[in-house]
Amino acid sequence: MVPNITIFRTNPLALSVAVILLASSSSPAYAVLLSCSVSATALSFGSYDPTSATARDSTGTVTVTCTSNLAGLLSSWDILLSTGSSGSFTPRSLLSGGNSMQYNLYTSAARTQIWGDATGGTAKVSDSQLLVFGTSQHSYTTYGRIPALQDLAPGTYTDTITVTLNYQ
Repeated sequence: MVPNITIFRTNPLALSVAVILLASSSSPAYAVLLSCSVSATALSFGSYDPTSATARDSTGTVTVTCTSNLAGLLSSWDILLSTGSSGSFTPRSLLSGGNSMQYNLYTSAARTQIWGDATGGTAKVSDSQLLVFGTSQHSYTTYGRIPALQDLAPGTYTDTITVTLNYQ
């Protein structure tokens, strides 16, 4: 049985943050010059109507914060997202008990390139910045989409994505 309107409150997509520090130099002095971290805001898809022919979209933000002890330091980084609970990028799954709702995360508003770890046809987000002395922040939008017409049981559907930052 599919009710006419079912309200699913997807808990804002919980993002657990894992930071992996990768320096191209093995010199401990490099770590004194630059340190970076990553944080993320949750995606909240709100209510989902399984009878709607329209996909449900949402956005979140991944922020890279770098502290440079040298003005004019050129730094580059890659931001990778995990598969979450599904163990696969295509599709990712939001779970509610034993029920599963398909969704995915993308690198742009066009939602054509899955944001992952650059394996299995996914893309990572990469950037390079000339950093000033002190702390700077760089934000990247995460574009989420739940495909339309998924016949689902009512519930709160969630997933946890690990955000990994590799920088040098």
